[in-house]
Amino acid sequence: MQKTAIWTVIALVAASPLHAQTIDPHHVIGAAIASDIARDRQAERDARRTPYASPGYGPIASVAAARDACAAKALYQAGPNGKLIGRPRASTMATGWEVEGEIGFADGGAVPFMCSVRNGSVSSVLLQR
Repeated sequence: MQKTAIWTVIALVAASPLHAQTIDPHHVIGAAIASDIARDRQAERDARRTPYASPGYGPIASVAAARDACAAKALYQAGPNGKLIGRPRASTMATGWEVEGEIGFADGGAVPFMCSVRNGSVSSVLLQR
């Protein structure tokens, strides 16, 4: 809507009495509104084509990035004695990925973790202690 307002101001300035015969402000306003509608529809089509792509909320846009981000968050929550055991497994969800893995500790114990990546960023991490 902000761009529509900008186009409206431009149209009114451009439609000064000198140019009033060639530019109708109503046509410019209508064109600006149609442009906004077309941009919104294109964004909807893009979202249907690539449902797991980040819509601008975060930088995570691939399975590998989701695994890395979730492992880093889980290790941070586990503390300085935690180490990642094996490679985390990722599965797709409607708006991102769900990652499962395991964190080992120096005393020999291990804790599984689950992590959700939604809209390009880590939304939750759960260590099952």
